[in-house]
Amino acid sequence: MLVGIDIGSRTIKTVALKDGKLHAYQVKESGFDPHRQSLEMIKQYHPTKIIATGYGRHLAQKHFAGDVITEIKAHALGARYFFPECRTVLDVGGQDSKVIALDETGKVASFQMNDKCAAGTGRFLEIMATSLGIPLSEFGSEALQGLEDIRINSMCTVFAESEVISLKNNGASPRDIARAVHLSVVERLAAMLHRVGQVESIVFTGGVAKNQAIAQLLRDKLEIAVLVPDEPDIIGALGAALYAV
Repeated sequence: MLVGIDIGSRTIKTVALKDGKLHAYQVKESGFDPHRQSLEMIKQYHPTKIIATGYGRHLAQKHFAGDVITEIKAHALGARYFFPECRTVLDVGGQDSKVIALDETGKVASFQMNDKCAAGTGRFLEIMATSLGIPLSEFGSEALQGLEDIRINSMCTVFAESEVISLKNNGASPRDIARAVHLSVVERLAAMLHRVGQVESIVFTGGVAKNQAIAQLLRDKLEIAVLVPDEPDIIGALGAALYAV
């Protein structure tokens, strides 16, 4: 059994491959001891080889992983597993976002990352949802029901939160504000995609890809297909496992 593990800032993902095919996967919160959590998650597979990616990949290599792979390469491999013609990967996780352009063979041609602040990431959306009193799991569906054209001008988390509170206190609908928050994230992601140069359809990975409003608003803005895997948050771990094949 080949196992890929993606130790991220918020969650740990594992994927097990059997005979080169997806056999099993898990997604759990990192908790206060990601090392112990990782060991608990992988022990059931009795792996013959473990490849790690994500923020904690080097810690994993020090203790139990046989090798590591960058998140960029991991998401490229994982996206191509489900979508063999994929040429652009948009990965948005808890603390960073990245755009990866691939050549015809699936090799990384160029990429761009936003890992200096929370803008355009899951953490940004989480903070804004909390400010509006909306459960994060419902934030996307609430945003899709917004109607008014409200703008959030700042992508700095602190200033954007102040804007959200101000709009709320001035009587704006929480759904309209939620839509504005999502549109501000989409604007930032679209700018990253344009700088890298997206080609045809985009494969959207990472935990934020589960947010239906981000995916739909991206489709509306870019007017191209945005493909979301059934389990977008395991794509990095899947790519790590595929690297072991």
